[in-house]
Amino acid sequence: MRASSKGKNVGKVCIPIVETTVERALIAVKEAEQWADLIELRADYLKQVKLAPLLENRQKPFIVTHRRNEEGGKYKGREGKRLSVLQDAIDLGTDYIDVELASERSFLQDLIRNKRGTDVILSFHDFRRTPSLKELQRLFDRMVRLGADVIKIVSFARSWEDNLTILSLIPFAKARRQEIIACCMGEKGKVSRLFSPILGAAWTYASLNKVKASAPGQLTVREIKDIWERMR
Repeated sequence: MRASSKGKNVGKVCIPIVETTVERALIAVKEAEQWADLIELRADYLKQVKLAPLLENRQKPFIVTHRRNEEGGKYKGREGKRLSVLQDAIDLGTDYIDVELASERSFLQDLIRNKRGTDVILSFHDFRRTPSLKELQRLFDRMVRLGADVIKIVSFARSWEDNLTILSLIPFAKARRQEIIACCMGEKGKVSRLFSPILGAAWTYASLNKVKASAPGQLTVREIKDIWERMR
């Protein structure tokens, strides 16, 4: 089933690929290309990381991330080995890499210094709560100073008000001409995933289907596009 061709999308949607083999990932990428504006390869899900087959002949911009276990990923090994996958992605010409702010500083600085034509998404995830707006703004300023091309800040919504807090970062970033992705995880955070692109976030994330979600509270791409269509 293809995405609706009626009207114009409210915002951009990135679909994460969370398969354990390259062969299954290639199949998922083909399906995602029908719906996505961008595709995120979660290399931490792959049992054997082989990026070249997934990056060659790609039809949509590609994000490569190798997510730490501490921030919801599957990778539990050495930091240098984890970040070398992101350097390989840069060498292969990926459009974006996503690297955590909490990464070992020397490796993080090397990636940003050697990014060449790849944009760096510097990310922060809090799976317990949503920090105060002042805390989030200080975090934002720190990420800007490190040289992020895109800032990604994702927190957990323990209340409906947490959505307002995280979404307030978007006009804050726009006033500073900084690209940002900001939303909440969890059941109460779903509304922020829908409205963040409307407020000016670079894109939102949505899964191919309910069993392929890469974060708590992630809607499917069909759900998001259907709601956006009804909002026109």
